[in-house]
Amino acid sequence: MTPLPEKAADTTADEPWPLRLLSMKIGDYIDKMSPVWVEGQLVQVNRRPGAPTVFLTLRDADTELSMSVTTHVNTLNAMGPSVQPGARVVMHAKPTFWSRNGSLQLDARQIRAVGIGELLARVERLKQLLRSEGVFDASRKRPLPFVPKTVGLICGRNSAAERDVVENARRRWPATRFEIRQVAVQGSSTVEEVTTALSELDAHPDIDVIVIARGGGSFEDLLPFSNETMIRAISSARTPVVSAIGHDVDSPLLDFVADVRASTPTDAAKLIVPDLQEQLAGVRRLRETGAHSLHRRISHERQRIDMLTSRPVLADPQTMVQTRREEIVRLQERARLRLSHRLERSHDSVTHLQGQLRALSPQQILERGYAVVRQVDSTVITDVADVSADDLLRVTVARGDFAVRPVAEPAS
Repeated sequence: MTPLPEKAADTTADEPWPLRLLSMKIGDYIDKMSPVWVEGQLVQVNRRPGAPTVFLTLRDADTELSMSVTTHVNTLNAMGPSVQPGARVVMHAKPTFWSRNGSLQLDARQIRAVGIGELLARVERLKQLLRSEGVFDASRKRPLPFVPKTVGLICGRNSAAERDVVENARRRWPATRFEIRQVAVQGSSTVEEVTTALSELDAHPDIDVIVIARGGGSFEDLLPFSNETMIRAISSARTPVVSAIGHDVDSPLLDFVADVRASTPTDAAKLIVPDLQEQLAGVRRLRETGAHSLHRRISHERQRIDMLTSRPVLADPQTMVQTRREEIVRLQERARLRLSHRLERSHDSVTHLQGQLRALSPQQILERGYAVVRQVDSTVITDVADVSADDLLRVTVARGDFAVRPVAEPAS
């Protein structure tokens, strides 16, 4: 007989392992594992009267993954009355593999209940971590639209929270449209279903705001809304998210990462849509205020026009022309007087100069009896030596001229 391959990597289609060998190999590998501390939620506790072994079902707190657990009855009894379905526990267990049916289970050696204090401490540590990363920063918050086209709503199936949001929103704004995703809002599937619904609504082109709503509950009931996976999914969403989880006293981490926190689902309806009656009343007030302001402005302008038209220049428009005409006449008269005075002064000056010129005129000298004696060639005689007895001289007097001949002086 051909020996079987020793390692899984050595198997081929011609030399496969029988299923029993694979089961045995898996069992051998798991048997080598050390005991491990694991956390989860008890969803089933099966005690058999008189039996030393108790069968449990442990489920992951955030998913549907579950695993069978066996433990000794004394180990379970040591936990007291806290061992109830739904309790959060940590257990120290050794993984075991049943090769007959290929099932994996845990053999619990110690089991401890996770108390409220421990859960609160874990939530607080996660809160500080997310705050240090800036996940809760106000700068990341997005404003809600005034009137959203469509509101995405994530809520429980047939829940009062859904009715509160839808009815109150439509009472305020009747045209409000909703895209609703009904999911589990309590239990191990909450995180996965809420996160999936959030992703679908965030990708919807008509949704402008997403509301995650749930009624009140115990701290354990609301614990999924402090889950890190859900918180980071909301932080990454593009659409504004409104948290409406529980009541005022409840504060899951969802409240810190959401863009807006509503104290209740009813309060969320007030935040996502305006009140139609309030808006109409506001419009009426604005219209009244605008009309009053307009009438007051018109009255003020009318008073200004009346004041302007009461002035003489506007009461009788010809007054302006008449005033300008009178001013022009005054200017013309002033110019005429100035010109007249200047002409008179110029005339006096000319007369004075004329008198001076007349006094200095040769004619005036001739008028006083003087005469001008010239040679025939018009040369003026200024010296007697220039004249001889035979010269013919021309004498000019005030009124005409005549010719003369000089007379020789008698001998002395």
